[in-house]
Amino acid sequence: MSVSTARELPEDPRPAPPGAQPQAPRLESPQAPSARRGHPEGPRVRLTWVQPEDLVGHELRQAALDGRDAREIEARWYAAGGTPAPARAGASEPPAPPHLRALAGELLDELAAMDSPLAADEPADPADIVAACPQWPGPPEAAPPITHARLHAAWLGRAVGCLLGKPVEKLPLDGVRALARAAGNWPLATWFTEHGVPAHLLAAYPWNRRSAPTSLAENIDGMPEDDDLNYPLLTLLLLQRHGRAFTTADLARLWLDELPAGRTFTAERIAYGHLLAGVEPPETARRRNPFREWIGAQIRADVHGWTHPGDPAGAAAQAHRDAVLTHTGNGVYGAMFTAAALAVAAGGESDVHGCLAAGLRVVPPRSRYARAIQFGIETARTEREFDAVVDRLHAAYDSTHHWVHVLPNAALLAAALTHADGDFTRSIGNAVSGGWDTDSNGATAGSLAGLLAGTPDALPHHWTAPLKNRLATSVPGFDRAGFDTLAALTHQEALRP
Repeated sequence: MSVSTARELPEDPRPAPPGAQPQAPRLESPQAPSARRGHPEGPRVRLTWVQPEDLVGHELRQAALDGRDAREIEARWYAAGGTPAPARAGASEPPAPPHLRALAGELLDELAAMDSPLAADEPADPADIVAACPQWPGPPEAAPPITHARLHAAWLGRAVGCLLGKPVEKLPLDGVRALARAAGNWPLATWFTEHGVPAHLLAAYPWNRRSAPTSLAENIDGMPEDDDLNYPLLTLLLLQRHGRAFTTADLARLWLDELPAGRTFTAERIAYGHLLAGVEPPETARRRNPFREWIGAQIRADVHGWTHPGDPAGAAAQAHRDAVLTHTGNGVYGAMFTAAALAVAAGGESDVHGCLAAGLRVVPPRSRYARAIQFGIETARTEREFDAVVDRLHAAYDSTHHWVHVLPNAALLAAALTHADGDFTRSIGNAVSGGWDTDSNGATAGSLAGLLAGTPDALPHHWTAPLKNRLATSVPGFDRAGFDTLAALTHQEALRP
């Protein structure tokens, strides 16, 4: 889910040298275009995902999904000159005048005070979640062992799936399909490439700007930085420092100590800003945060599952304490589902369908998240071709949900894994070929498929070799770490009482 940090100036058109990492965005300076255009306020840094005027449209959309009647608030917003939320990016242009920004803040608070009629089916308290789940799993009689090799495969699988999805993140489904088909790579079986792709397609569907220099077949040289890998590293740090009894406040302090603010996005960026303003969790997830049911918590859940082999309930409980820093409701359920599914795979479950079923046992069955997972599974079972599966999912979600919202992505993840039936290449290929949050879905699919594969040698060489057993990250202490080293560190935490 790596998306732009601020309004950025055009890239240097020169190609990056082999192995180079993407440069940080160049923010506007006093001599930059906005000043030359004569903006009366002077140059601005348009930080994504935080401006109140950019949040109102997202909150209105979430209100509609929740069944909250926000028509009167919506009318006031547009009557005052407000605009819808940016469709793909995180900041609009031009910036709002002061009176409109002030109104945006007021309306966000009014929207937050509205009760959702779906709240009874989507509890927040851990005890209420357990009570709502009739098949909540009990503790394992004995924790099954997990090998270093299985964890190594999980780390590699997550990285490979993430990297496959990076160059097409934010592209529409038609673009993903056109680029891959033009290269003779459909269904997806290897990395995206520019080779053989007509210039008019590359112009119509440009690669993700920040990922293209490091994520195409012709330039991959190790695993580049991505938030889908940064968060598992932070979870590993969290367990090393605080053990399994960590609190949400422990996680908040760790983020402030070790996570650069510019490496956060959507709900995580909102929560980070709240922490800096002295807001305590879980209010950090609830206050003026229209992204609280997006995919962010789901991409943070892997290590919770990996370190609870055979214990889906324990993994889900741990993922809940992590998720509530930034998310609520279905956003939290995404983390719990993922952690539980990975936990049973880490414990030796060899059937992907059993893993998905285990994940559903920790999600309230009347919730929208449970329905999304079930919809994805059922659609995958009824359609022979995966393209037809994807078309049905997009028909159901495109008009109502943002491409980073957890629900469409959960349905796609479940469908991708179901249709692949445990095959690694098909798992990550399906997840990425379905569009939406391509790198995040590819990462989670690769994590589970890697666990099912059991060893690094069971993963196809053409996927793992370009990673060169190293990843780039801004998380202190892990830059250029090897995946074998990360597996060893994770294994220590899995064995810790």
